[in-house]
Amino acid sequence: MTVTGIITAIVVGAIIGALGRLVVPGKQNIPIWLTIVVGIVAAFIGTGLARLFGVAQTSGIDWIELILQVVVAAIGVAVVAGIWGRRGVRH
Repeated sequence: MTVTGIITAIVVGAIIGALGRLVVPGKQNIPIWLTIVVGIVAAFIGTGLARLFGVAQTSGIDWIELILQVVVAAIGVAVVAGIWGRRGVRH
């Protein structure tokens, strides 16, 4: 992987992670770096799902792939926010 590929993955991950956070209702108390990591992972998973369903290679913008990535990011943000919020609480 090249430096350009890494930077692109970080930028795309930040965008997908931010969109995922916007979709999830309420406040998510997770740091921005964790949002970016969730976004990067969601982008890879969303692309894999789009390829699995055969909708990854369309002409123009791959809207279905983008929607899948944002949905996966929203699920990831919700899960990570739940785990991150409970890590400091002891019962």
